[in-house]
Amino acid sequence: MDASASTASTQPGAAQAANVPHRWRNLAVLSGVSVIDNTEAGLINTVFPTLATALRLNSGHLGVIAALGKIASVPAGPFWVWLSSRIGRRGALVATTATGGLFGIAAGFSQNFAQLLICCTLMSAAVIGGSPIAMAVIADSFPDEQRARATGIFFSSIQLAAIALGPVMAIFVGLADGWRWALWMIGGICIAAGFLILAFFKDPGIGASERQLADLAGEDRVKAKVTVGSVLSLFRTPTYTVMMLSRLLSGHLLIVIFGVQFLVSERGISNAVAILVALPFGIGYSVATLGAGFLLPRLDRLMPSRGRVLVLQVAQILFAVVAFFGTQFRYETITVYAVFWALLGACQGLNPPVNRPIVAAVVLPELRGQAYAIWLTVFETIAWALFSLLAGALAATIGIQGVFLWVLVVLMIVNGLLLSVLYVSYPQDAERVTRTLEARRAQALSN
Repeated sequence: MDASASTASTQPGAAQAANVPHRWRNLAVLSGVSVIDNTEAGLINTVFPTLATALRLNSGHLGVIAALGKIASVPAGPFWVWLSSRIGRRGALVATTATGGLFGIAAGFSQNFAQLLICCTLMSAAVIGGSPIAMAVIADSFPDEQRARATGIFFSSIQLAAIALGPVMAIFVGLADGWRWALWMIGGICIAAGFLILAFFKDPGIGASERQLADLAGEDRVKAKVTVGSVLSLFRTPTYTVMMLSRLLSGHLLIVIFGVQFLVSERGISNAVAILVALPFGIGYSVATLGAGFLLPRLDRLMPSRGRVLVLQVAQILFAVVAFFGTQFRYETITVYAVFWALLGACQGLNPPVNRPIVAAVVLPELRGQAYAIWLTVFETIAWALFSLLAGALAATIGIQGVFLWVLVVLMIVNGLLLSVLYVSYPQDAERVTRTLEARRAQALSN
C-alpha cells in the first residue's frame, strides 16, 4: 500500500472501490479458466518423458517446444489485450481459451515432432492471452490494499488445482498413448470453459477499484486513449523497467520446464513418480501465495511502500539458497526431494501477491492490460525462451544439474540484488499515479 493510501480512503468513491460488483464471482471464474489454460500450457512438460519415448524425442526437443511456444506468445499477448479493447475483455477471454483448446486437441493427433511443434506453438500463443487480461481485471476489481489477497487466492487456487490434477496426469502417462488422451481431454475442457465465461463473467470496467474514479462515469475514468506512445511510456517509469529486467533474470521459471525431466534423467526417478514428487512444489507454492496475500496488508501498514519490495527481494535470494541444496546434491530418498520441491514452490509462491500489485500501483488503469501483456508475455516469454533453448542445449554437455546451478542459483542472486532499486523508485512511482488519478477526478468534477 502506497503512502497516500490513508488520504485516498477519504475519497467519496472509496466505498464503491472497495466493493466492486461481481468481483468475487469474477475472481472465481478467472481462477477456474486460468487453471484450465495453465494445465494445457504446461501439459507437454509434464508428459514429455512418455511422449518422448513414443515420438523418439529428447530434452533438446522439449527446449525447442517450450522456446517456440514462448516466442510465439510475444506478439500474441499484446494482440489479445488489443483485441479485448475492441470486442471487450469477456469476448477476448472466450476467444483465447477456446482457441487454445482447439490447438491442444490438434496436438494430441501429432505423429511426429514437426506436427507437435506447430500445434504446441499455436496453442501457447492462444492461451497466453488470458493472463494479462485476468491480471488487469483483478486490478480493476480490488483496491490496492486488497490486491495481494485477491492475487494470492487466484494463484493458490491454480496451484491447488494442479495438485489435484497431478495424480490424474500420472495415470495418463501410464497408459498407451496416454499423453494423447491427456491433450484431448484438457483441450475439450478449455472449449467448455469459454461457455463458463459467457455465463458468469461480468467486466467491472477500467478503473472501477480506484477510489478517485469509482464513483465517476465510465467516460470520466479514462481520459487518455491507449496508443503505442502511451504504452512505450511505461518504460519511463523506473519501477516498471526494473520489474521487466527482473523478469529477464527470473531463473526460477526453468524449474517448471525441466523439473520433472531433471528428476527422471539425472536422478533416475520414473516419470510417473517424478510427477508425484513434484506435487509438493504446488503445495508449497499454494501455501506461500495464499499466506502472503493475507499477511502483506499488515506488512504494508508496518512498512508502507517498502514492505512489498522486501518480500520480493527475499523471495529471490531464498529460492537461490534452496535450489542450491535441492539440485546440486544427490539424495537417496524421494522424500528429501519432495521437501526441497515444497520449499522451492514456497519461495516462488511469494512472488505473485507482491509483484502484481507493485505493477498495478505504478501504472495507470487504462494501461495495465498492456503493461501486464508486455511483462508476462513479452519479457517473461523472452526469459522462458532463452532459458529453454540454453538449458536444452547445455543439458547435453553439462547436464541439467549444471544448468540449474547457473540459472536457479547464481542468476537468482543477481536478480535479488537488482530489486534493491525498488526501495527508492517504487514509493515515488506509486505516488505519481495517485496524483494523476486525483487530478483526473478534479477535472471530471469541474466539468
